[in-house]
Amino acid sequence: MSETPDRALVKRLREVLRNRRPVTETELRNLMEQTDGLVRTLGAHIDGSERRLTELADEPDSSLTEIASELQRVESLRPKLEEARTLLADLETRARELRTSWLLHQARSR
Repeated sequence: MSETPDRALVKRLREVLRNRRPVTETELRNLMEQTDGLVRTLGAHIDGSERRLTELADEPDSSLTEIASELQRVESLRPKLEEARTLLADLETRARELRTSWLLHQARSR
């Protein structure tokens, strides 16, 4: 089974955060943008499913199968969203650390 783009991104983020891969400022920015996009996408999917659940709850003849399917979707997306948010925060911290290190190096070399 092939890896989905979001799983590949999460794998790359973990490698960068574990210092297993050297990373440039440009790559950090790109990773932060991609992760921010993932957070927004997952959030939008959850919001859409929650709206659909509200609609289904208001329909007297709605199918329990549809409701269960939307609930399952929301429950499967929430952990992915939390993980993406955590990785983004960790990546932002790592970027600040690298920038600080670079600035200190520049100041010392003068």
